[in-house]
Amino acid sequence: MPGVGDASLNFVRVRLMSRLLNHEDELTNTEHFALNEIFGAHCYSPLEDLVIARTKGIWMWDIDGKKYMDGLSAYSAHNAGHCHPRIVKETRKICGKLDTTSGAFLHKELGPFKAELATFCGKDKIWMQNGGTEAFEFAVKVSRLWGYSEAKGVTENMAEVIVVRGNFHGRTLGATSASSEPAYKKGFGPFMPGFVWVDYDNIPALKNAITPYTVAIFFEPIQGEAGIKVPHDGYLKAIGDLCCEHNILMVADEIQVGLGRTGYNLACDYENVEPDLYIIGKALGGGPVPVSAVAGNDNILGLIEPGMHGSTFAGNPLSCRLARTYLEILQEENLADKAHVMGNYFMDRLHDISSPYVTSIRGRGLLIGVELNRPARPFCEELKKLGLLCKETHGNIIRLAPPLIIEPEEIDWAIKRLKKVLEK
Repeated sequence: MPGVGDASLNFVRVRLMSRLLNHEDELTNTEHFALNEIFGAHCYSPLEDLVIARTKGIWMWDIDGKKYMDGLSAYSAHNAGHCHPRIVKETRKICGKLDTTSGAFLHKELGPFKAELATFCGKDKIWMQNGGTEAFEFAVKVSRLWGYSEAKGVTENMAEVIVVRGNFHGRTLGATSASSEPAYKKGFGPFMPGFVWVDYDNIPALKNAITPYTVAIFFEPIQGEAGIKVPHDGYLKAIGDLCCEHNILMVADEIQVGLGRTGYNLACDYENVEPDLYIIGKALGGGPVPVSAVAGNDNILGLIEPGMHGSTFAGNPLSCRLARTYLEILQEENLADKAHVMGNYFMDRLHDISSPYVTSIRGRGLLIGVELNRPARPFCEELKKLGLLCKETHGNIIRLAPPLIIEPEEIDWAIKRLKKVLEK
């Protein structure tokens, strides 16, 4: 905890609570970090001495007024930029007029949103959730349900779902059960059975893992948390061919890579592949609210009956309105095309940097990983001092994922700072 020793912890606690209760002046960076340290469960390790107070477009300002470029987009949640005028307008329009009704009653925003997202994905039906992990969990459930139906005929409680090593589907117990990362699993067992792991970008391994009990193959078109791993051309199509051959579901987790991020409306569009189920999230809410969804056809999602699944806040009016607005922005402002062009420009400029630390640069669209031969955290700390905010992933990789509205001159601004730190 910055500036706070163990001996003074109780004093700090009392002092901070007194300031909060008396509505005194704005807290300092140190005080904000102290509050988080004292009262928060430490699930994250945020960059120190930085507390964001305001955001707009690709920029963020801390509580002292210092300006930063957002190179992370809240892990791709802000594809349209922070506080997009249309998102702000629609938020103001609906708040105070219509709020959560739960699944007990329909509201006027729900049906139109489902119709628009289903059309966007080329599917029959939509099930909404809140965060991406919830959507993953639902996709696993409905895949098993389909596997036990006449369409597949797997013996009850014997279904297997193939997942890929290095995946990141979330942090719930089900998503953690599907993970191969020891750090995500330590101390949380026992885990849910029914998952079979194969190496990423390895079709022979995938073939060997298929059994009569396999009901689905879950994959990310690009693995984000694993270090921006981009598969070889043909990988997605090969998965689709295997699924057709063996009558199993192809399930694409597009939570981080979908909705324009990789230069396509959906990342699977890169190979013109259409999975049986799309899992979508993050950017879908336009930035300020969590929205996720699973898109599929009647033969799968039509198997769900009342009472099988539910969520109090999923599909609430604000989420639906903002998700509809984001889909409009995505298409009207050509964000996917822009991500393709700006991503190529960013990659080209990165390759111009001569650094003893960089071992590879990879990505697609505006999802870029700069792999280093040492831990990336110190580099992110140095970039923060220069006004560029980004975050390490998988230890030694700098993740660069700015909002899709970024312009060439702004990329040049970022490159200048990356060059200074990486060539230092």
